[in-house]
Amino acid sequence: MSDESSTLADIPGLMRIENPGKDELTAHCVELTHSVYPHHQVYGQYCTIHEYVDCPPEPAYDYLRQGHHLEEWTCSLRDFTPSGTPGLWVGRDRLEDDTRIYCKVVANPEAMTVDYHCSWDQGDKLWMIYLMRVVPARLVLDRPGSVITWTNCRHPYYDANPDPGLAPRADRPWVGDYWDLFYAGHTVEMNNLKAILEHRHRNGQPVNTAPTRTVAR
Repeated sequence: MSDESSTLADIPGLMRIENPGKDELTAHCVELTHSVYPHHQVYGQYCTIHEYVDCPPEPAYDYLRQGHHLEEWTCSLRDFTPSGTPGLWVGRDRLEDDTRIYCKVVANPEAMTVDYHCSWDQGDKLWMIYLMRVVPARLVLDRPGSVITWTNCRHPYYDANPDPGLAPRADRPWVGDYWDLFYAGHTVEMNNLKAILEHRHRNGQPVNTAPTRTVAR
């Protein structure tokens, strides 16, 4: 037994080709594969969507990292203005009346990741994190364009508003009430993103629009 195997032998639940063996490992994977999955099993803790976009990765990433474009491709985020804190902007989430949303963009040009750190009602703790990545489609699909992925994790605050006193009214629904619709809603928004990027690229138009308000500098 190798040193590596000996250090792993005592870890409960670990499945590798060395243990329990190829046949049992394959049978276990087949057992885990179903034709139908309950919604909570697929989208209960994480919500990930992905899409191929016929637009080069560089302009697609540049579009996403400039946060004012959220007002174009999201269903309900509008009217961002400076919050007074550098890099932090505040806008309206028209999903619910009189609801403020705070947003900061954290982008990495080398990995082409764009993370939107957001929250409803307050800007001190940005706990709604939208993780996006642009991947060159040539690399993963051997075709021009981009693959864009988007993941949300179910932070505990989705289940309970930590600051109910900041809501504009007592009966305002909470963002977490929509969690079961995140996959559908984000799919609509991803389709918006795809339509905008592909239309502008296909017609030789600049992908990016001049910002009147920008979430990221």
